[in-house]
Amino acid sequence: MHSILLQQIDGVAKITLNRPEVYNSFNREMALRLQAALDEVAADDSVRAILLIGNGKAFCAGQDLKEVTDPDLNPGFEVILGEHYNPIIRRLRQIEKPVVAAVNGVAAGAGANIALACDIVVATASANFIQAFSKIGLIPDSGGTFMLPCLIGFQKAMALAMLGDKVSAEEAERMGMIYKVYADEEFEVNAIKLAVHLSKMPTKGLAYTKLAFNRAMTNTLEEQLALEKELQLLASSTADYEEGVNAFLEKRRPVFKGK
Repeated sequence: MHSILLQQIDGVAKITLNRPEVYNSFNREMALRLQAALDEVAADDSVRAILLIGNGKAFCAGQDLKEVTDPDLNPGFEVILGEHYNPIIRRLRQIEKPVVAAVNGVAAGAGANIALACDIVVATASANFIQAFSKIGLIPDSGGTFMLPCLIGFQKAMALAMLGDKVSAEEAERMGMIYKVYADEEFEVNAIKLAVHLSKMPTKGLAYTKLAFNRAMTNTLEEQLALEKELQLLASSTADYEEGVNAFLEKRRPVFKGK
C-alpha cells in the first residue's frame, strides 16, 4: 500500500496521506514520497491547485514514534528535520500554486504544522489541532514556531506550544488559525469544491500573492511596497489579467487559463 496517493480532479491534485492504521503519522518513506508528489504536481501545468488530505480518521498525527524508538530504523532528528519535514515545509511555501489543507481529523505535532504551512486550511467540525511536542519534551518544529505566532499572535501561540492544549476546529477558526470549518458529512465535497474554485482562478496572480505574503513575514514596509510594485507589474502582464479586465467590461464570467 502506498503511503501517498495522488489523484487529479478537474485541475486539482489531490494528495492523500495514506497510513490510516497509524493515523497517517510520518515515517521516512512517507515523508520522501510526499516531497516527490509535491515536486510532480509543481511541474505539471495541468495542475492549478493542490488539496492535501488524510485517509481515515486523522489528517496526520505527526512523527511515527515507533520509527524514532526503533534502534534499527531511527534516522535521528538531524535527518528527520533536515531531510523530511523542513523540505516539505519549504515546498509547501514555495510551490507556485495554491495549496489547501483539508484537515479531516486530528492534526498533531508536525501534522498540525504541515497543515498550517498550507495556503488555506479548512477542517471538519470533529477535527482538532494539537502542538503535542511539549508532552514529550520537544519544541514545535515543521515551521510551527514561525507560522503559529503569525496566525494567532505571540501570547496564544506560546501558550498552545507550552501547554499542548487540544484546539477544536471551531476554536481554531475563531482564533484565525484556519479559514473555515465544514460539517463532517459535507467536508470532503466542500474542500474539493474550494480547491477546484482556486484551480479556475488566475494561477500566476495567486502565485504572486503567495510570494508577497511570504516576504511580508520578514520585509520592512518599504521593502514590501517595492515588492508589491514589482509583482503587480508582473501580474498585469499576464493573459489572465487581460481576460479578467475584458470579462468585467463585457459583463461576462472570465475564463482564466493560468497564464
